[in-house]
Amino acid sequence: MPRKPREKSKTGIYHIILRGINRQNIFEDEEDQLEFLKTLRKYKVLCGYQMYGYCLMTNHVHLLIKEIDESISNSIKRICGSYAYWYNNKYDRVGHLFQERFKSEVVKDDQYLLTVLRYIHQNPSKAGLIKNIEEYDWSSYKEFIGDSQVVDIDLVLSLFSKDKDDAIHMFKEYTEQKNQDICLELQEKIQVEDEVVISYLRELGVICISQLQQLEKVQRNEVIKKLKSINGITIRQLSRITGISKSVIGRL
Repeated sequence: MPRKPREKSKTGIYHIILRGINRQNIFEDEEDQLEFLKTLRKYKVLCGYQMYGYCLMTNHVHLLIKEIDESISNSIKRICGSYAYWYNNKYDRVGHLFQERFKSEVVKDDQYLLTVLRYIHQNPSKAGLIKNIEEYDWSSYKEFIGDSQVVDIDLVLSLFSKDKDDAIHMFKEYTEQKNQDICLELQEKIQVEDEVVISYLRELGVICISQLQQLEKVQRNEVIKKLKSINGITIRQLSRITGISKSVIGRL
């Protein structure tokens, strides 16, 4: 069955998701993320696109991009090809790095532009990687409130206010709002490392597992419920780390 052609955006703006092939990591360390941002800047000049937002996760990337000179497909092909060449050389590997067909959705108006941008910037916090958006170093959020390196910030800020300081303040408030935004999704499980789960326990005042096991039942259950609410932490993982049975955790 032939693939359905991509919907053409009348505004030229697309929300793009690039995913590692077989869901593998595409960023192993800070150098990799810096190289990808360098690649975005390079092809922004060569391909002539505008960038309104990005977020680099471990095995996928969100881009909010407007095609101008080259088609979005050609631009993404050049970005992925250049970074994959660099990555393969660094890690002594061969073959594809990105899933062959990237995911995309059209951005039809200014309101949805802001919605998608908020969704992109909230991605790390919704994945349970951070508590506050400004803590994440690999999204375009800090470019809007500080020094812009990759992103064209003027259009987005102008949608809030003509005064830049006011616009930045309103942008921050908007981005931090709780919401039920539904945008293009990967529909895959997010995995949280055991070390991250243990760090969450410490933040909840539990220094070691034996301390958790000795808590009163009500207190212990409250801690477990808070951990269960974090996207990517599984019942099996919690049982293995805490020594509490899966059936007990599952009932909470």
